[in-house]
Amino acid sequence: MPDAETTLLDGYHHPMVRDLAWLLNCPDLVGDGWPPRPGRDEMGLADDAQLDHFLHELEASPEALERRVGNTLDGRMGLYHEALWQFLLDRAPGTRLLAHNLRVFRGKVTLGEIDLLYQRNAAPTVIHLEVAIKFYLGLPSGPGDAADPARWIGPGGADSLASKLTHLRRHQLSLSDRPETREVIRQALAGLRRGPLVGRFIERRLAMPGMLFQPWRQPLPVPRGSCANHWRGRWLHWGEWRDFRDGLPRRTRGAWLARPHWLAPPRNSAFTALTNLETQLADHFTGPATPVQIALITDAAPQRLFLVDDSWPRQIPLPPRP
Repeated sequence: MPDAETTLLDGYHHPMVRDLAWLLNCPDLVGDGWPPRPGRDEMGLADDAQLDHFLHELEASPEALERRVGNTLDGRMGLYHEALWQFLLDRAPGTRLLAHNLRVFRGKVTLGEIDLLYQRNAAPTVIHLEVAIKFYLGLPSGPGDAADPARWIGPGGADSLASKLTHLRRHQLSLSDRPETREVIRQALAGLRRGPLVGRFIERRLAMPGMLFQPWRQPLPVPRGSCANHWRGRWLHWGEWRDFRDGLPRRTRGAWLARPHWLAPPRNSAFTALTNLETQLADHFTGPATPVQIALITDAAPQRLFLVDDSWPRQIPLPPRP
């Protein structure tokens, strides 16, 4: 967990506000060659004082944010992440949310879904934004060479960085080019005051924040196609925990990060003595268990860690077809 991650959260208490602050500052996992995410400048939050004012106003009155998030706290983390982006584009001073979660059909067949449509206040262009939040663990051995993005898989083993990048490029980002999509967008925006006309060109953007977790004993090179300055952590099997723990400073404290709050780490008051956390972890890993993300803090820079059971991974996604 980089120092920047904790510094930017100072002064914010509400967990959703902290997650928004994290989201606005976390680098995307994708590198050059991908359409950029909405920047703080176009949202009217480029200046740190502007951002601080925006977030502190939410701290004082978080009701609108809580309504937007709604029951996504009980569902998949991706839904919570989408709700945060909906709120940002709707409430930031420089942007206007037009629509979200537009399903596109051909007859009875679902072709896909447009995550978000928005405009900059000073420009008429309609912008199609796809969003994803990803936490991938690197495999010391597996598909391809050491820098292959297929080596980086989700904690549940259902997808990989390679499969996600392929799906984004081949399907999600190009969906707005389809005539069926243009018609869905036209209908969705027809009733808006100052509603924009959908011309030939729709600008495409991608926001894909997240973290890459290096294997504890065998670090890997940065995966091809990823951003070089991505935020990162480490992962290890539960059977390696004691060796890892014994190398930590004595004053280390830890916190169990429960979904969907895998974004911003909790406030210092949520961290507990390592012995207390270890008791919880030992109960969790008595048998086959789901991966657990934790945060550790000491006098030095804090860090993120994934702990997985000793049989992990039980499955490795196949690399995407060329």
